[in-house]
Amino acid sequence: MAKDRINFENLTARPEPEKLRAAVLGARRNDPASQESMLGALTWVAFSCPEAADAVYDLVAGVWLDRRPSTEWQIKDPSEAPLGRLFWDAYWAVIDGAQEGYDASTITAAVASLGGAVDESFGEIAESLAQRHPGADDPLDKIVPGLINLSVLADCPEHSLGKQLYDLLTINGFDAEVLDRNAIMLGELPPALRYLNTRILQMHDVWHLVAGYTTDAMHEVAISAFQLAQFGHNYSSMFLAAAGRMTHERNAVGFNIFFQTVAEAWLHGRQSPSFMAIEWEELFGLTIEEIRSRYDIMPFQSRVPADLVEKLQSGSVLERVKTVFEVLKLNWDLRRLPKSSTA
Repeated sequence: MAKDRINFENLTARPEPEKLRAAVLGARRNDPASQESMLGALTWVAFSCPEAADAVYDLVAGVWLDRRPSTEWQIKDPSEAPLGRLFWDAYWAVIDGAQEGYDASTITAAVASLGGAVDESFGEIAESLAQRHPGADDPLDKIVPGLINLSVLADCPEHSLGKQLYDLLTINGFDAEVLDRNAIMLGELPPALRYLNTRILQMHDVWHLVAGYTTDAMHEVAISAFQLAQFGHNYSSMFLAAAGRMTHERNAVGFNIFFQTVAEAWLHGRQSPSFMAIEWEELFGLTIEEIRSRYDIMPFQSRVPADLVEKLQSGSVLERVKTVFEVLKLNWDLRRLPKSSTA
């Protein structure tokens, strides 16, 4: 195995806050070793210690955006699942799969498959966190929801959330729940994880609409960070860690763009009310503006254009040239040290 991969495996461990802070600052400057250290912390969170997500991502996002973290660093004695050879072999296979190219469905399946490679103790750790996470809204007290009825959405008033959801699903040919809950065996999960994972499959596109995330590639990254910040969503954590690693290996300029988006969306998720506590079905007849006003929800805003990837891949020559310059300028801005780093 390549030496750099062995080094990364060794870096995937509980971070020290000052070292992680230095790594984030170095990562912004496109220092490869710093990026490795930062990714090691995020990979540890995703596949070993989900309980540390708030502390680690608060620090990463706070330093990246030059803001004070929303909470103090608190990782006392969290439960950790060991990362053995079985996991690492599966992990590197997923990372190397990017060479052949992933689309939205194949990367989802690839990252989800890593859930079967983690240590068996990870499931107990994740279930315990799901039961206790403040954003999960007491999932043990909830009943697993039924399927969304498209005919009900079709009958909603024009401009309502329900009608906009109906249009989003039918015009784009989206499945109402992103993935088939039975096909991916959500019913086999313990109760808190079963409810949370079923609910987010069902409400993913609702959250897109209400929280202001488009269905473009960069905003799919962003909403993963939003979901992780909201209720500690395991898959979102795994996706961000794996996709971040792929970007690190294959696109040096893209690393800063990727994590600028992640940091902004993480902060958005932390500052928004608990979406899991909202009974969305009762709001389908209201407009999105009415819902945002009622719950004090601000739509997502980012320095990174939502359609950046799409313009680079299929835009006109002029659009692609303009987008390249936007990316280079943003990357240059991000490489400059935040003011607080010299304080």
